[in-house]
Amino acid sequence: MPTVLCHPPKLFPKILSVEYYKRMVSAVLAALKPFISLLPEIPTPKKAILFREKVFWTCVVLTLFLILSQVPLYGIQIAAGTDPLYWLRVMLASNRGTLMELGLGPAITSGLILQLLNGAGILTYDQNNKEERALFQGAQKLIGFLMTLFQACAYTLGGMYGPVATIGVPTAVLIIAQLTITGVIVNLLDEMLTKGYGMGSGSSLFIACNVCESIVWKSFSITTIDIGRGIEFEGAVIAFFHYLITRPNKLEALRIAMFRSNLPNMMNLIATVAIFAVVIYLQGFRVELRFNHRRARNMTVAYPIKLFYTSNVPVMLQSAVISNVFMFSQFLFKRFGSNVFVRLVGAWNETEQGQLYPSGGLIYFLSPPASMYAAVLSPLRTLVYIVFMIATCGLFSRLWIDFSGGSAREVSENLKREGLMLAGHRDDSMVRVLNRYIPVAAVAGGVIVGALTVAADLMGAIGSGTGILLASTTIYSFMEQFAKESL
Repeated sequence: MPTVLCHPPKLFPKILSVEYYKRMVSAVLAALKPFISLLPEIPTPKKAILFREKVFWTCVVLTLFLILSQVPLYGIQIAAGTDPLYWLRVMLASNRGTLMELGLGPAITSGLILQLLNGAGILTYDQNNKEERALFQGAQKLIGFLMTLFQACAYTLGGMYGPVATIGVPTAVLIIAQLTITGVIVNLLDEMLTKGYGMGSGSSLFIACNVCESIVWKSFSITTIDIGRGIEFEGAVIAFFHYLITRPNKLEALRIAMFRSNLPNMMNLIATVAIFAVVIYLQGFRVELRFNHRRARNMTVAYPIKLFYTSNVPVMLQSAVISNVFMFSQFLFKRFGSNVFVRLVGAWNETEQGQLYPSGGLIYFLSPPASMYAAVLSPLRTLVYIVFMIATCGLFSRLWIDFSGGSAREVSENLKREGLMLAGHRDDSMVRVLNRYIPVAAVAGGVIVGALTVAADLMGAIGSGTGILLASTTIYSFMEQFAKESL
């Protein structure tokens, strides 16, 4: 009997191909192109912006952001102090119950999606092609607007501001409209700075401002609170002097001021200052490679490769991913809390003040312990959190240099276009030399950023470890740019 060779069919030959997704994304972008052209846009400046004008517009943008962060949403009905996403506010530049409720979450998420598509080769574009670059930026803006609308609907329909049946459908629509319009305005403010009207990136500026505002408030707030120990000031510094003046036992007063629980204390403030100082110190670590001009061999240019090669990008991307996962887990737990699979993802409890905190599931191990004491009591959770933070920050940092055009090959091509050649080396060896430093700096910098974030969280630094890292790296980059352009 003849042998019949049966060849297994190729399962899903198309959907496993990158080319399939590449053609699909290209078709979607082509279909969206007419709509992208209708999006609001900040025009590119036609002439060089003077330094004092950049400072002025940066201050204007920052002022508008602060106003949006204080204007309350019209129509919300919610108990004071209830904030189920309180630990994400600082790092996403959002403020509970205001127009900046969503913060930078939609914008960061949209940028992450497109950069991942670009890095995977599914969405490719030529950065030197003006039309392709404009289409890519327009797609990112459109996705950001859609993410804003989606999150605004999720917040409102999920009962963040009270049941829809209580607040009414017209009010719910009005809340969604307020959040969506604010998201559009924030995107335009960020685009304004990015296109050269101001200094640096709007997203980084907003996060740094939010972190610094939180630190100042928790250090010098004169709000009084009574949680069972008598009248206390919220601000750590104000409370420190209040205890020393009013308490007869000065040693006991000093102990309470340094280590009091449930309110900011002096150890939190000292940890914050220490993390800031360490980050600023490490910013100075760099390797400088010497390049010569092709036409002027005697002219040497230094190209610095910093330890924090990707700056605060790793922790920003990690925060964007975690915030979306946490929000999705909370939404599922509120609706299907008894489902075993939902509880495996994350279980949540509520404090007396209405704050939700993770109590089980995967989310519990990915969230930072509330204090060093809590970290000691839960060693497995602490270990998983430390490994997760360090590994993800290092991974995101390494991937980002390929996604954003910071790899050794792309840097080499840019330097060649500027007419620079590596001193003492041939042109064909430039990529090899840069590969000795750039990937190492990216991974090492990401790992250190993750480790510093963990240290700040465990030490109880004000503003969370992620927020402090974002603020300190942003402030340092602004100082560098200020010093450079003021010369």
